[in-house]
Amino acid sequence: MTQERDHASVRPQRRLMVAVVAVAVLAASGVVLWRRGAASVADASAPLRQSIPVTTAVAAHRDLPIYLAGLGTVQASNTTAIHTQIDGKLQSVNFTEGQVVHKGDVLVQIDPRLYQAAFDQAKAKKAADAAQLISAEKDLDRFKTLAAKDDATQQSVDQQQAKVDQLKATIDADQAAIESAQTQLDYTTIAAPTDGRVGIRQVDPGNIVHVVDATSIVVLTQTRPIAIVFTLPEIDLPDVRGAMARGPVVVLAYDQNNARLLGSGKLLLADNEIDQTTSTIKLKATFPNDDETLWPGEFVHARLLVDTRKDAVTVPSAAVQRGPRGPYAWVVRAEGTVEPRPIDPGPTQGVDTIVDNGLAAGDRVVVNGQYRLQSGVRVDANPATVPPRNGDAP
Repeated sequence: MTQERDHASVRPQRRLMVAVVAVAVLAASGVVLWRRGAASVADASAPLRQSIPVTTAVAAHRDLPIYLAGLGTVQASNTTAIHTQIDGKLQSVNFTEGQVVHKGDVLVQIDPRLYQAAFDQAKAKKAADAAQLISAEKDLDRFKTLAAKDDATQQSVDQQQAKVDQLKATIDADQAAIESAQTQLDYTTIAAPTDGRVGIRQVDPGNIVHVVDATSIVVLTQTRPIAIVFTLPEIDLPDVRGAMARGPVVVLAYDQNNARLLGSGKLLLADNEIDQTTSTIKLKATFPNDDETLWPGEFVHARLLVDTRKDAVTVPSAAVQRGPRGPYAWVVRAEGTVEPRPIDPGPTQGVDTIVDNGLAAGDRVVVNGQYRLQSGVRVDANPATVPPRNGDAP
């Protein structure tokens, strides 16, 4: 009995000890979890205190050319389709396809024998009529002498005078026939009307060519100088005319990728009317094309220099942001924080934008990383790499 009572008294004590230990364990776990939560909160708030990495550039004064850009087509200064002006056998072709020729060079020879015979015949007829005229003029002098002695009538004199006048008219007609035959004979030799480059030959020697043939023998194009015809929106016409009033207007020609400069020329004219269907105006520029980098029929990007803004404040175009209150830029202050500053942007040319108001030369602006910024945050500014400006053209 005594042992049973001892065991009964020990059980409540064990239960109490187990409860105390459990409470201690829970308390220790709570402290650990609280410390971990505090550390997590501290870690979450740490980025707010760190500097935000951004890329910056410095606003600077520079002369910025203002270009207007349009698509254009290269056109030869002169394009001549070489046709025959007489019928005959193509005797010889005196050029190589693709050859550069000069004005007056013989390109084609047509069989001249028939036309040479006609020319000789016309000359012979004139010589015969001239001999008859000499005889008639001598007879006229005799009739006049006899009439003065009353040995011939005045009617005889008049008739002889008419014969002389008729022969003179015949000789004039003979001279016209000679000139016509000479022209036909000259047409058997076809010479280059201008300097230029010949294309692919369309007719081979030995063929009979006719005046009515639709196909030309060859096409001659003058590529030095050369022209570009391009279009601009009609809204740009006042700027173009203003530039033309100030003097010669420079036009640059770039390839289809708008990357490689092909040549520099001068604006020749603006068309005399606007295309109402497209609201565009055609312009034509001439290029020396001494190295023949421009080729007839080629599509190019034309850039017309209308103005040059002197000593303008410029920033990279990526720095200009748009917001509900208008354009602005993030400016890095001296202490390393940023602020959004309203600006008044001007024309944009390539990678640069003119800022008329809001920035001064020397201000550092953010060009990359703006999406994470808030007013007053600290930034870790890294200078931007300056991209090539491609000759200050757009």
